[in-house]
Amino acid sequence: MTGNGRKSRIGAWKGWPPLIAVILLLAVWQGAVTAFRVEKWLLPGPVDVFREAAVNFPRLWMHTKATLMICLPGFAASVIGAAGLALLMHRFGWLKRAFAPLLVMSQNVPTIILAPLLAAWFGYGLFPKLVVVFLVCFFPICVSMLDGLKDADPAMKNYMRMIGASRGQLLFKLELPHALPFLFSGLKISATYSVLGAVIAEWVGSTKREGLMLFLNMTLSAFDLDRALTAILMIVAVSLAFYGLIGLIERLVIRWKPAGEEKT
Repeated sequence: MTGNGRKSRIGAWKGWPPLIAVILLLAVWQGAVTAFRVEKWLLPGPVDVFREAAVNFPRLWMHTKATLMICLPGFAASVIGAAGLALLMHRFGWLKRAFAPLLVMSQNVPTIILAPLLAAWFGYGLFPKLVVVFLVCFFPICVSMLDGLKDADPAMKNYMRMIGASRGQLLFKLELPHALPFLFSGLKISATYSVLGAVIAEWVGSTKREGLMLFLNMTLSAFDLDRALTAILMIVAVSLAFYGLIGLIERLVIRWKPAGEEKT
């Protein structure tokens, strides 16, 4: 590959605008705390935060692993449950009519209220935290996949019926492939929600003294804001990593593009 080809690919990288925006934001932040001589206990600069994250990384990673042990199983369970329910609701109309209002109602209960109730019912162990993550992630995945299943091309669906395709063939050869982009959209949203759900679940209470929210609470109570911001930085980093991982899997799984999106 020529050098011009590499340069054109780098120039076309879609990550440049957000990367430049983040760099500018950090530069303004650092410049403001330096120019106005803001005390570090009130608002540390990005340099102090990144330095603290590097020095304190082993302890920070310990708390991150504890949070991951909540969000990963909860997210996996929500994927299985939401995809399964979406398939059932698509197959049986009466099931969709019965559960669709309940799905909408489940989003009207704030997680910050639901988490203490689950802790009161099931204690402060792992199970209620997994339920919180499950409920936070369930709705986007289920609704996105359901929309994709019902949005399959009607003309192609009628054609397949005309040539004798069974209900199973219609599902696996047309509706499921069409629903994959919708499903991955829901997965990317829920992947970031899973971290949020795990952090909220940790805030309610835990039998262990590990987790990013517990670390954040301890540092805030001690007015140790540089360490507190490292916890927030790690929460953001894990969320972005989850989002990027789902996006990578999407590119590997979905090789086709709708007409009009192909590159010329």
